[in-house]
Amino acid sequence: MAGHDTGKNKTVWKDRKHFMWFPFSFTTYELKNDRLYEERGFFSTSSDELLLYRVVDLTMKQTLSQKLYGTGTLILKCRVDSNPEIRLENIKHPRQVKELLSDMIEEARTRHRVVGREFYGDTNYVNDADDEYDMEDMEDDDEMR
Repeated sequence: MAGHDTGKNKTVWKDRKHFMWFPFSFTTYELKNDRLYEERGFFSTSSDELLLYRVVDLTMKQTLSQKLYGTGTLILKCRVDSNPEIRLENIKHPRQVKELLSDMIEEARTRHRVVGREFYGDTNYVNDADDEYDMEDMEDDDEMR
């Protein structure tokens, strides 16, 4: 597993989906630039990109056979319309990758000034620290409804 470096175009972690302990698949995962990339397929390839600040929950699951082979599955719940659940299946060192992802997600949220209300349906949030939110305007909006 690569060190935790968030330099430009620096790959922080890369792995592929394993079968038992063998990396015999055409699914690869890569973490770099506050993004998670997933590429699937051999003859027909599809690529997905996820901005890390959009992840709202991170879960690790390990079956008995995954424990025996040193792999696991990470499930990322995301605040996106296209695919709200991303599965990193049968990856090596799942606990260390989960900790790395968790740290990178928090750093990305801080860098992008993302607040929790943004994920849970509240549309009255300030996305940029330079913006001022006037409570009087909010009260005026309520009176107009």
